[in-house]
Amino acid sequence: MTTAKTTSSSMVSNPVYPIIFAISGVHLLNDSIQSVIPAMFPVLEKDLGLTFTQLGLIAFALNMVASVLQPVVGYLSDLKPKPYSLPFGMMASFLGILGLAFAPEYWMILVSVIFIGLGSAIFHPEGSRVSFMAAGHKRGLSQSIYQVGGNTGQALAPLISAFILVPLGQRGAALFLLVAGLGIFILMKISAWYKAQLEQEKLLKRKRVLLSSMANLTKKQIGVALGLLLMIIFARSIYVTNITSFYIFHLIESYGLTIQKGQLIIFLFLAVGAVGTFFGGPWADKIGRKNVIVLSLIVPVPLCLLLPYVPLPAVIVLLILIGFFIMLSFSVTVVYAQELVPSKIGTMAGLTVGLAFGMGAIGAVVIGILMDHIGIYTTMIIISLLPILGLVGLALPRDQKMTSPPLITK
Repeated sequence: MTTAKTTSSSMVSNPVYPIIFAISGVHLLNDSIQSVIPAMFPVLEKDLGLTFTQLGLIAFALNMVASVLQPVVGYLSDLKPKPYSLPFGMMASFLGILGLAFAPEYWMILVSVIFIGLGSAIFHPEGSRVSFMAAGHKRGLSQSIYQVGGNTGQALAPLISAFILVPLGQRGAALFLLVAGLGIFILMKISAWYKAQLEQEKLLKRKRVLLSSMANLTKKQIGVALGLLLMIIFARSIYVTNITSFYIFHLIESYGLTIQKGQLIIFLFLAVGAVGTFFGGPWADKIGRKNVIVLSLIVPVPLCLLLPYVPLPAVIVLLILIGFFIMLSFSVTVVYAQELVPSKIGTMAGLTVGLAFGMGAIGAVVIGILMDHIGIYTTMIIISLLPILGLVGLALPRDQKMTSPPLITK
């Protein structure tokens, strides 16, 4: 097998920024649609009288569908990419939002969120592949731009709750049909570019692959490294799920805040997390993937342990710091996994991001059950211990600084 860089106008090593920002923008739209679901929790708990366990099952239905199907979609796209699956996925989300806005019963809400989970499962691996194809030699930057779009969409959840769903109720979710429609339109354009790239690679009998920054590792070392990486994602995902979906009830119970004021504090956590996601990729390009991952693991631990015990002003400061550092490695863990197994770009994206959804799903159910049985405050104390598990990342293999772009391989 031989390798060669290409200077073709459509397969250059320089980043294709219009595509990078377009797919990031749709990632924002996609994840803002998903954010409608946890944003509805206070409304559903109040209006329909749902228990915390039932709310946890709603989050479970959404995230488990996304987590189980994402690696499958990624694996299939590695075998045969399907550019127009992107708008198809957004169409599934459109149907899910339509059902969610008008569902009169609990089981209908569950069915609706399954459709949204399906749309997310289709979008994320293929969206990550588009980001990779457009990245050129800026892998970390491109993945950060892509992921920060999603995290920004997630950050909108508290604002959606405070300013749309609380005033308008469940049917306010129908406004997001416009968001899904815009996403379908943009994805049709991106899919056309994606298809053109695949056709040119096929014409030249070449394939875009990732040049890994990892040293030569044995299969056993790769397996151990993936296991450590998945444990990091496990700890981070459940902790973030707790803050985004359930911490609002702690703010209401322990600090006497209204839903709107509590959601604004959670918005700060998510917004600063999106900033951390953006900086993580470029920093990883400069100082290494593992270094950024380790930084993201060490700093939040003492802050998370303090969080349940401090007064409200300190809560705000701690959530800002935790949000920035805990999300610093969000995009970096995706790239790190892809470089561990560079021949499986879609599969690794689906596995890492899909696992984040899966762990969030399981965590939501567990947190809901704990809150129903041992109380909100005690549950917050237990969850504050989770980031300690992430310290296993100290044992990850060290990567090398990369300056070369992806290769086009005959």
